[in-house]
Amino acid sequence: MNRILRFVIFGNVYQAKKSLAVQKLLCQLEERKAEILIDKSFYEYLVDGLKLNIQPHGLIEGNDFDADFAVSMGGDGTFLEAASRVGDKRIPIIGINTGRLGFLADVTADEIDSAIECIYNQDFQIDERSVLRVQYSDGQPESYPYALNEVAVLKRDNSSMISIRICIDREYLTTYQADGIIINTPTGSTGYALSVGGPITVPHSHTFGIVPVAPHSLNVRPITIYDDVEVELTVESRSHQFLVAIDGRSESCQEDIKLKITRAPYPICVVKRPSTSFFKTLRNKLMWGSDVREA
Repeated sequence: MNRILRFVIFGNVYQAKKSLAVQKLLCQLEERKAEILIDKSFYEYLVDGLKLNIQPHGLIEGNDFDADFAVSMGGDGTFLEAASRVGDKRIPIIGINTGRLGFLADVTADEIDSAIECIYNQDFQIDERSVLRVQYSDGQPESYPYALNEVAVLKRDNSSMISIRICIDREYLTTYQADGIIINTPTGSTGYALSVGGPITVPHSHTFGIVPVAPHSLNVRPITIYDDVEVELTVESRSHQFLVAIDGRSESCQEDIKLKITRAPYPICVVKRPSTSFFKTLRNKLMWGSDVREA
């Protein structure tokens, strides 16, 4: 690829061990004369916290930017934050994992050189991941109303469980008596939903998952539905409040607010190298096939 590419870099500001990975990335991009933009808070962390001497072409704040590629340095939480900043720009995101598990951020620090080489050789694929949109009956959420992973409706405190009435395309499904409910995308099926017993769903399956959190009845089970529907939630709580967590961004709601969850009108684009696949990631990250007795 002969033209100059522009990269915007986001990062986690809590991991000192990413210093070497950042330097390796910047070195690769500078050798190819790429235009480098860095999120301002991440830049300040690199300069003031890690004492790195870096000279980007510019700093960004908010969502007013454009680039050929976005780079997320951290774990999946950092990737989700980068995705919210990219929004509907359709900028492909490269996830470099300096965190722990990393389903979305699947490029290790040792693979940075080869990953950048794949970009410039155009030896990669763009994986489009569906996004959830949240609307309230009285307006919009205070935070960014889109979720790449999940929307969780949860009890607000240590009080008793909440009642969550769910309708699918205005048809009543059931009322969950539980600590909460998770509506997840296929991408989010390996996140919070998986930790409370939800099924793993392959990307591009055009589905949503509905997964109860600590349900009162053992008869209640997760369900998978098509993603072209409208999910409406009505919540009752003894405290008259509940929490809505949109990819971990939590806010309190009054129980008279109804939630409408639909598929967003745009996807998030994820860069995937030819050496990676969803099933290979599952085997590696979840250690399928490994015998723990040998440890």
